[in-house]
Amino acid sequence: MAAPDHPRLEPAAAPPEFRRAVAQLQAARFRPELFVEQMPAPQRIAPHASALSADVTVDGEDVGSGRMVVLHDPAGNDAWDGTFRCVVYARAEIDPELVTDPLLAEVGWSWLVEALEAHGATYAAPSGSVNCVSSESFGGMADEPATAQLEIRASWSPSGDLTPHVEAWGELLCTAVGLPPVPEGIAVMPSRRGQRGPA
Repeated sequence: MAAPDHPRLEPAAAPPEFRRAVAQLQAARFRPELFVEQMPAPQRIAPHASALSADVTVDGEDVGSGRMVVLHDPAGNDAWDGTFRCVVYARAEIDPELVTDPLLAEVGWSWLVEALEAHGATYAAPSGSVNCVSSESFGGMADEPATAQLEIRASWSPSGDLTPHVEAWGELLCTAVGLPPVPEGIAVMPSRRGQRGPA
C-alpha cells in the first residue's frame, strides 16, 4: 500500500510552531451559545492539521454550525503565501425571505472580514464563497415550513497568534444566526470544548 502524501505525526513529533498553534486554538474563548469541540482533521491536505467543530444553540434549538481547520506546512505553500492556512465553514438558519436579498452574500462575507478586524487577526490571501440555499416541501410534506440557510466557506493565511482567528470564526457563526454583539466590557465564556467526550 502506498504511503499517504502527508503522513500523520504524533503530536509530540509535530514541529514546535504547530504545537504552539494548537495551544492557541485551545485558548480561544466563545459565547455560551457556542459549543466548540475538537474533531478529526483532514489528513492529506497538509503535513499537519487541527480541526474544530461548532454548534450554535439558542433557546434549545440548533440554529447554526461550523468547522475550522488549521493547516500547517513547514515548507510553505505558494498558494497560501505562508506556512499556515485557516479554512472555515459556517452555516446558519435564516428567514426564507432573506434569500432573495441580492446583498445577502456580500453582507455575509463582510461579517467574516469585520470579525477578523474586530479581533485584531492579521491575515493574507483571503478567498471564499457565500451561498444562500432555500428549501420548500411539497406533496405529503407540504405542511412543512420553508427553510433557508446561509453558508460561508472561506480561507486565509493567518499571521501571529491564532487565538484571535478562532474567536473571529466563533463571532462569525453567532453573527450569521442573528445573535446581537456582546456588549463591551462583558467577558465571554471559556471554551466548552470536550464536553461531549473525545472526538
